[in-house]
Amino acid sequence: MIIANKLIGLGCSPYIIAEMSGNHNQSLERALAIVDAAAKSGADAVKLQTYTSDTMTIDCDKADFQITDPKSLWANHSLYKLYEIAHTPWDWHKPIMDHCEKLGITCFSTPFDLTAVDFLEELNVPVYKIASFENTDIHLIRKVVATGKPLIISTGMAKLSDLELMVQTLHQSGCENFVLLKCTSAYPAEPIDANIRTIPHMRDMFGCEVGLSDHTMGIGVPLASVALGATVIEKHFTLSRAEGGVDADFSLEPQELEALVIESKRAWQSLGKVSYTPGDKEAGSMQFRRSIYFVKALKAGETIGPEHVRCIRPGYGLPPKHLETIIGMKARSNIERGTPVHFADLVH
Repeated sequence: MIIANKLIGLGCSPYIIAEMSGNHNQSLERALAIVDAAAKSGADAVKLQTYTSDTMTIDCDKADFQITDPKSLWANHSLYKLYEIAHTPWDWHKPIMDHCEKLGITCFSTPFDLTAVDFLEELNVPVYKIASFENTDIHLIRKVVATGKPLIISTGMAKLSDLELMVQTLHQSGCENFVLLKCTSAYPAEPIDANIRTIPHMRDMFGCEVGLSDHTMGIGVPLASVALGATVIEKHFTLSRAEGGVDADFSLEPQELEALVIESKRAWQSLGKVSYTPGDKEAGSMQFRRSIYFVKALKAGETIGPEHVRCIRPGYGLPPKHLETIIGMKARSNIERGTPVHFADLVH
């Protein structure tokens, strides 16, 4: 898969997406500052969300439309009021995308309805994201596929049957250029609920690239996901959790995003290949292994006893496995203390 001329796959370092969401706190200036920080941190992309409160729900006082769970970050909000606070105004999209282009960082978005896709097509976004809450909306998926753009889909809350329908819809619509993101749709999520062992299983089952959309705190879970083959990592991003924002509590700050970029690349580099031979970089360390040395001088023809040899560092003599073999052999010539043992210096 290719996003904005960058290859996505196991042969490349993970593609890091900084999700702005509503962390701009309804300030375009802050939104642009988030872009600055994401670019400086080394992220590959900034992702927006494209909706309005009216495209998401209706303004209604009935209980169905209220967030009543006291444990929710958004408790005591109505859905409509929450989306009013959290949405990114559509007239901000172009200046944000232009700023991203200026800084050399990709910008794309998650459309939440069909009108959002039409709007984003006018801005020529390079890739689309489908959110977990919309991953069963096959009409939205078909609309995005029709653009011919690559597609990233979060799989939060999806059962296997949902995933099968999703991937079947993609294939039937002619889309082969997509990534599935393992996701736990809890805010914040706990590492114990991440179940990232699903990543390689999902890759094998659906034959596609698989990544992680992560709502846990910190970078431990996404780094572990790299070891399991995650090729895309999406994390919510803010300038400062202390300054608040609808998703700030489970968002990374700039220094944390920078650490994720650096450490995910290191994690990917460390995977290497299956190898049971010393690497080229280990050659200089071989001298610090133990080997057999003469620790007492011998005259020519003298029999070697246990008191004459020891397994010590450095490693220029015979390996320790030969220690019993050389006991009882004779010195071919005079041997000084501190001489490495080699069979050429010994006779039976």
